[in-house]
Amino acid sequence: MPNKYQSTGLNRNFSNAITRLETWAENPWRRYSLLLIIFLIAFVFGSCIGMISGALAYMDPVGAFFTVLVIELMIRSRRNFPKRKKSYLILQVIDMIRIGLTYGLFMDGFKLF
Repeated sequence: MPNKYQSTGLNRNFSNAITRLETWAENPWRRYSLLLIIFLIAFVFGSCIGMISGALAYMDPVGAFFTVLVIELMIRSRRNFPKRKKSYLILQVIDMIRIGLTYGLFMDGFKLF
């Protein structure tokens, strides 16, 4: 079994996708719009998780467990990235996803008051 994958066009495109995204987002307006879109998508997913688990009423502990697990994995994966300028966009994307999920869950919880 070979240890190295074949260098196909698809493999090269996926490996260069983060680099291309970082060069595309060098413009501050593009970077902020990308982070805002990611935040809003994560907010929608956070509120959907709260609504779905609330509607089913028997999946609350399981939904809370998986949500906390995903957020903790994002926090722990943030430490693995070096503090270079190139990986700073990835750290911002991870933070926006985490903040959007948390904010969506809190807003769905405040609807119950």
